[in-house]
Parts: sequence; C-alpha cells; structure tokens
Amino acid sequence: MVCVALLSNPKSTGNRQLLPRIRSYCANNDDIFHYEVESVDQIGRAMQTIARVKPVVIVVNGGDGTVQTALTELYQGGYFDGDVPPVAVLPNGKTNLIALDLGIRGDPVKALERIVSIAKSGVQEYVVARELIALSDGEAGSRAVLGMFLGGAGLADSILYCRTKIYPLGLSNGLSHLLTAFAVLISVFLGVRGKYMPPAAQPISISLIREGQLAGRFAVLIVTTLERLLLGAKPGESGKGRMKLMAVEQSAAAMWSMLWSTVLGKFGSRQMEGIHLEQGDVIRIDGESSSVILDGEIFTAKQGGSIVLKSTAPVPFLRLAA
Repeated sequence: MVCVALLSNPKSTGNRQLLPRIRSYCANNDDIFHYEVESVDQIGRAMQTIARVKPVVIVVNGGDGTVQTALTELYQGGYFDGDVPPVAVLPNGKTNLIALDLGIRGDPVKALERIVSIAKSGVQEYVVARELIALSDGEAGSRAVLGMFLGGAGLADSILYCRTKIYPLGLSNGLSHLLTAFAVLISVFLGVRGKYMPPAAQPISISLIREGQLAGRFAVLIVTTLERLLLGAKPGESGKGRMKLMAVEQSAAAMWSMLWSTVLGKFGSRQMEGIHLEQGDVIRIDGESSSVILDGEIFTAKQGGSIVLKSTAPVPFLRLAA
C-alpha cells in the first residue's frame, strides 16, 4: 500500500519554483505515488488512478483552483470504495487558508516529509473532521462545487480588484494584499471611486433558511466551514448550522467597528451595528449580478438566478499542528 498519493499541478504559480524539489524528493521516496496533471480538467482521471493505489493520505500540491477541483472530484466522483483517505494541502497558493487551518505552514517539502512520516506511523490522532461548502445554482440535477472559504459582495470585488489591478504590478503577495486593503478602506471611508479603485458593492439579499434574511450592500461577506472565522469571530450558536457567515455592511461606521474591535481582540464578543454573524446549513445569495469567490475561484449566478450554499457531512483532513 502506498503511504501518500501526491497530486501536483505544475502550472500553479507556486510550483514554478517548488516542483523540481518536489519531484526530486518523490523520486527518492518509494512511499509516495506522485501524479501530475496539466490542467484541472484531468483531476478526475487522476483521482480514479489514485484510488487504485489505495493511499493512506492524499496530498494536494497546487493553487486554490487545484484544491477546489480535487475536493469536488474526491467527494463527488465516487472513485473510492468505502472511506475516502484524509486529505492534506501543501502551502502553495496565494492565500493558503486551508493549509493554515490544518497547521501546515512553512516549507512545502518539509511539510510533505512530515506527512509521509505520519502516514507511515499512523494517522489516527492527526485526522480531523471538516465540513465543506457545496455551491450550486440550487436547481435539481446541478453538480455542486466543493470548497471551504467563500467571499462575496464587496469582498469578492476586492479580491478581483487585487488580481486585475494589483498583482500585475509584480509586487509580493503581502504587499499586494496590503495595498488592496488600503484602497478598500479609502473607498469606504472617503467614498473615493474611479477605474483605479475598488468598485462599490452591489445590493444583495442573503437568506439563511429557517434563520431569516439580510439585505443591503455589504463590504464584507464571508461564508466558511474552517475552524476559525477570519478576525477570530465565532458566530451564532452550536446546533444552528455548520457554515459560519460574517456580513459587514458597506458603511464607515460598520467598517470602523470591525477594525477597532479587531485591534482590541474583541471582534464578535458582542453585537455591533451593521455587523452580522450567523450560522446555517443552507444559505441563498440573490442579487442582480451575484458573484462569489470559493477558495480562489469565481462563480457568478445566472441572470435572475441564485447562488445556493449547503454544508456537507464531515470529511477527514490531516492536521499537523494543534
């Protein structure tokens, strides 16, 4: 039995420098089955092959789109008989939110070495359960896409602004994200607009089935199943649903409350005007041009349609640190 099956996408940005080291490590380690794809369209076939070698752990080495497609194929492709092996994600994308949540940081090759060691000695104490977000248009028969972190409303616009206006400048990821945040704050607090600034958020409605509806313009919309919501908030009550939602209205007062409470380490500790923290198992997003970004990939609702989010049953992941 192979200890680790490694799925790599050579075309992801991080692999341009990393992949030669990964290939060298795998060539000298019989415990790893390494499968490389040329595009995300080949990931289904890759999972079919990986299922035949029956690995103890599946490791994904690629950008956000690779991770998302791998999770979708893994849990909807039906390639495995019985339980699906736990999944680990190497830190290789622009954001690495899933890898960070699983305690996988630093040098990806060293992380892979640690994963192989765990797979050989026993994975039971390192396996954790995480729910996924299943995104679809809500129509019968449509295939959902799976992920763990969704940004919508003004946040989705800000991410696209960063990709199209800031990343092309060739700056580091950290500086690019800092400049984007600065531009967003100027646009919200000072109302500055223009082709070089982030666009104003469009009005949307957010329905939490059985929990009510939110409507308006939101500077930040986050839905996640990760263990920790951004800014340390822990919304809602246990039993209300697996997906955590944070929506911040597009107003200077709400944004200031979010920023100041975060600096004080008290974000989410009390109810704040214009800031909504909820939980649910089914969330519906409607708007004239509803777009969201799920684990780095953008999805837009059909004209007059909706974006529907549902939480999946818990699935196993490999966590390296507490």
